[in-house]
Amino acid sequence: MERHVLGISGGRDSAALAVHMRRTRPDLRIEYFFTDTGKELPEVYDFLGKLEGFLGVPIQRLNPDRDFDFWLREYKSFLPSPRTRWCTKQLKLRPFERWLRPDLDAGVTVYSYVAIRADENHREGLTATHPNLKVVLPLREDGVDKSGVLELLDGAGIGLPDYYRWRSRSGCTFCFFQQKIEWINLLREHPDAFEEAKKYEKNALEHGSPFTWSDRESLEELAQPERIAQIERDYKIRQDRIKARRRPNPLRPDEDVSSMVFDDDGAGCLVCHK
Repeated sequence: MERHVLGISGGRDSAALAVHMRRTRPDLRIEYFFTDTGKELPEVYDFLGKLEGFLGVPIQRLNPDRDFDFWLREYKSFLPSPRTRWCTKQLKLRPFERWLRPDLDAGVTVYSYVAIRADENHREGLTATHPNLKVVLPLREDGVDKSGVLELLDGAGIGLPDYYRWRSRSGCTFCFFQQKIEWINLLREHPDAFEEAKKYEKNALEHGSPFTWSDRESLEELAQPERIAQIERDYKIRQDRIKARRRPNPLRPDEDVSSMVFDDDGAGCLVCHK
């Protein structure tokens, strides 16, 4: 027996992979899933709805058996960070493994399709945690790069998630991989989510956590008017620098420079934002 599963993060690459598999392997009965931490951006849920409309099947929601607040207490109020990604482990990978474990243990071969593009040689697929779990990278195998991903989404009438206007990745509202300008944008786009992130950070610092959400400064400091102005000046300088050295793309003459500033730099967790 076999199962075929494809994780949707709410990001562009996994959505494009779903479109690609729908078009190239319509014979496969693929189970699409989204691991919902309960702290996702509202735009992510809107995008999932659009993708479901194209696929014609529901995207299963996998929910953790214990929420973020439970695991924060378990980790002694220490915030997750690039060095200690307990949020990915407990809220993303754990529900996925729990979902598949009975079939894997029963001898079912599970093929997991992962959205690593052909132009991402620096990335590796998720490590299989069971001998019956097989990781497959169709975008890489079929030569689909970033421009190919955008073409797939445009061709399907789905386009990009709305958060790409102001943020580079899906995942939790308080993802610690956000750039500082993205924290400022979160403050403007979703002030309630920013305030929630501040409360988590304040609680963590009071309990001795060495980490803040943003590198080397608290959100309280980052949100001060003079600091916002400085971050925006730095962001504008980066935009101008990229614009000056980029080569025009005849296929996308109106491509927004901000998409390049926000573009994925290889950091982050595959299951969260691909």
